[in-house]
Amino acid sequence: MPVSRLVNRNVVAGRGRTSMRLEPELWDALSEICEREEQDMSTLVRQVESAGHIGGRTSAIRVFILNYYRMAATEVGHAAFGHGPMPRSRLPELTRSAA
Repeated sequence: MPVSRLVNRNVVAGRGRTSMRLEPELWDALSEICEREEQDMSTLVRQVESAGHIGGRTSAIRVFILNYYRMAATEVGHAAFGHGPMPRSRLPELTRSAA
């Protein structure tokens, strides 16, 4: 039987502390969004929940991450949608990967 890649983490959501299971890449993406938007993860999860996505919390988070990056695939896109600036901590990493 294959081992699941999903990572279980606790977050504070609408009704208190709960757990979510996401792929490591999605946890990384969610952390990046939190850094860019200068929000903690629990606040962001509560905002996503309040948007009223049909389906569970984890599904809502996955769709939120996808839509966030689709709307803002470039710095111009980030600026157009009012997202925060590129965190300085990510600039060296992006410069290395572009070379």
